[in-house]
Amino acid sequence: MTTLHGKTVMITGASSGIGEATARELASKGANIIIGARRLEKLEALASSLQEDGASVAVQKLDVTDLDQMRAIVRLAVDRFGKVDAIVNNAGLMPLSPLAALKIDEWNRMIDVNIRGVLHGIAAGLPIMKEQGFGHFINVASIGAYEVTPTAAVYCATKYAVRAISDGLRQEVTGQGIRVTLVSPGVTESELAETITDNEAKALMKEYRRTALPASAIARGIAYALEQPEHVDVNEMVIRPRI
Repeated sequence: MTTLHGKTVMITGASSGIGEATARELASKGANIIIGARRLEKLEALASSLQEDGASVAVQKLDVTDLDQMRAIVRLAVDRFGKVDAIVNNAGLMPLSPLAALKIDEWNRMIDVNIRGVLHGIAAGLPIMKEQGFGHFINVASIGAYEVTPTAAVYCATKYAVRAISDGLRQEVTGQGIRVTLVSPGVTESELAETITDNEAKALMKEYRRTALPASAIARGIAYALEQPEHVDVNEMVIRPRI
């Protein structure tokens, strides 16, 4: 039995990539899992797979840009399992392009999902965690939260914002039993690059992603942060492939 046994964890963007891998990793350690994403059929397939292995799983369709939907999935966690120990704000988009391409709709979508989605997770979970007297936010950023590359200006800006929000939240909840961890993956196998519509950015990303971590590596990092004793707060983790 692990320290995660019986803990309740809600994960956004859980239909693939890091979110799916995290659901599998935490469920294998006995956590109660609530998974949300826009692609309900993928969520249901994942839930079925986890339940076959004896996991406790709840599913709800989720668009993180909708605050009401975020509040509803967090309430589902509490109603089903009596508490919410952690929220993994993982949902994200990465349609890279040069600024001169003026893909304004894609910029706005990244801002909505990558920043507003995290804020909605905090808005939905923080009052409950404060009332409980415990909780843990895991906010998934990127190495783009530390360095900017061509074609990634807006994407990196959103991840810098997640880093700033996470650090501000950590300072504000100090002494309230709530922990905050920023997880910043390096190149990781995922569907993120499939959202790139700009040909120049797509070619650059294909080369950049030649060496990539499996999503399970990031999931193990998230599990590590969640498994720490109550007096340990893992603030930031940068996880890169070894080249």
